[in-house]
This record gives sequence, C-alpha cells and structure tokens, in this order.
Amino acid sequence: MESENYLLKGLRRRMVEDLKAKGIKDKTLLEAFAKVPRHFFVGRGFEEWAYRDQAFQIDCDQTISQPYTVALQTDLLDVEPGDKVLEIGTGSGYQAAILAELGAEVYTVERFKKLMETAKKNLKKAGYTQVKLFYGDGWQGLTEYAPFDKILVTAAAESMPEKLLEQLKPGGQAVIPIGEVNASQKMHRIRRKADGSFSKTTHGLFRFVPMLKGKK
Repeated sequence: MESENYLLKGLRRRMVEDLKAKGIKDKTLLEAFAKVPRHFFVGRGFEEWAYRDQAFQIDCDQTISQPYTVALQTDLLDVEPGDKVLEIGTGSGYQAAILAELGAEVYTVERFKKLMETAKKNLKKAGYTQVKLFYGDGWQGLTEYAPFDKILVTAAAESMPEKLLEQLKPGGQAVIPIGEVNASQKMHRIRRKADGSFSKTTHGLFRFVPMLKGKK
C-alpha cells in the first residue's frame, strides 16, 4: 500500500469515532474502517473530504456512499472471515476493500467499465489485490460463481432482485436498499432459510443511486 500522512490518519481516526457515536459498535468492523485508506478511493485533491460523513460524487454520475451508510450495510451483512461475498455496484472500490479487510472472499460487479477500471487501480493502491472484479449487469449477479454466503447491493433496486437472491446459499443473507429511485429506499436484510424460502427485515431509510440493468 502507498504511504499516507499523519493528517489523513488523524482524520480517519476521527471518522471512526464518529461512526461509534452514531451507533456502530462492532469492534472488528470499526478496526476495518480504521485500516482502509478511504482517501485512496476519491479523486486526487479531495483526500480530506474522504473522511467526512457524506456521500461523494465519482465518475459516471455515481457516488461513494457516506461512511455511516457503508458501515451500517456492512454491519447488517454480518461478515465472517472466509465468507464468499458478492457485491453489486463496485463504484470506487471502497466497500469491496472494507469487505476484504474483514477477511471476505470478495466478488464485485460493476456495470460501468470506466468505474471498474478505476476501482481496480484504487484497490491495488490500497493493497487489496485479492478482490475479484467483474464488468457486467448486477441484476444478473454471477451465476457461474454462485452460491454466495452473503450478497451486498450498493444501489437502489426498485423491486426485489429475485435472480440475485437465488444465488444465496441456504443460511446466507443479503443487504439491499429497495424502493423508488426518486425517493428514499428501505434497507432490507434478507435471509435464505434452509428450505430455500426467504425472510426479511427492514432497517431505516436511505438514498442510493438506482440499480440499473445492462452495462455501459
């Protein structure tokens, strides 16, 4: 991983304290946020902005979610070391880095080729070369690599992505924001039972960019 200065390390520590204050309590998750250099995943010149708790614009009219949203989704996913995790919406690569830092085997799909290429560079810079990146349609998932222990979607689906859920192992779970594009979406945690059926719970309202079909 490239070196970083004390100012950015200090801002990252402050970000972690802010996450604690907002209710993120999992020690392992907070340690992951303390280790992953978020400023490697924003544009050059905006490094200090990386540690503010707000979404940040990246290429292709997409965003890197605010730290609290990333932390909440990851917390709901309940990642264990060795989990095989499918992420839909690579974006900058930051969420994939957090998952990798937690010890997950990460497969991530991005529909924008430019973003996928940038994320690959960002992840390499940050030292997470084990993440497996794919250019494709997130609605289709990665059937050739299924089943997965966990699935995380970082864009808003207007309806339940059934094809993705079929790629979950029995006992696995998915975290997906679902709702209309121009409104707030409900965060869903969906569990696949041993008999193949699903149960779900909801966990607050958020605003995400839309989960679109196809690739660009």
